[in-house]
Amino acid sequence: MAGSVICGETGSRVSSVLNRDVKLFGKKFLFDRNEETCWNSDQGSAQWVILEFPQSVKVTELLLQFQGGFTGRACRLEGGRKGADLVKITDFYPEDTNRLQRFSIQEVSIADKLKVIFEKSTDFFGRIVLYHLDVLGEKLL
Repeated sequence: MAGSVICGETGSRVSSVLNRDVKLFGKKFLFDRNEETCWNSDQGSAQWVILEFPQSVKVTELLLQFQGGFTGRACRLEGGRKGADLVKITDFYPEDTNRLQRFSIQEVSIADKLKVIFEKSTDFFGRIVLYHLDVLGEKLL
């Protein structure tokens, strides 16, 4: 059964943080499971989140919860192994809603690094507000 592949040793980076205020809107809030905290990007397209896993993972599903009005409209998931370039895994198109959305990954995708790219936003200025990000799958030995 697939479970979260994100753990305490998973590294993360984001494209930007609103007004550089990491205390209120930083990347750590993507994974804290608190409905009152979020990562809020600054304006501009494209925004992105990079995840670096301590071991290879097989990715089966991506979970995202946006704030309506600040949703990624056209998105792409890329992945790769250590030392290799990232390659496109899939494109996906979230709904402009506050609810948790699930995106199944149809292709067999084994990666050490993932990049979620929000190419366009429903916000006029290109901002993304993301309350929850999770990657489901299997950790490989």
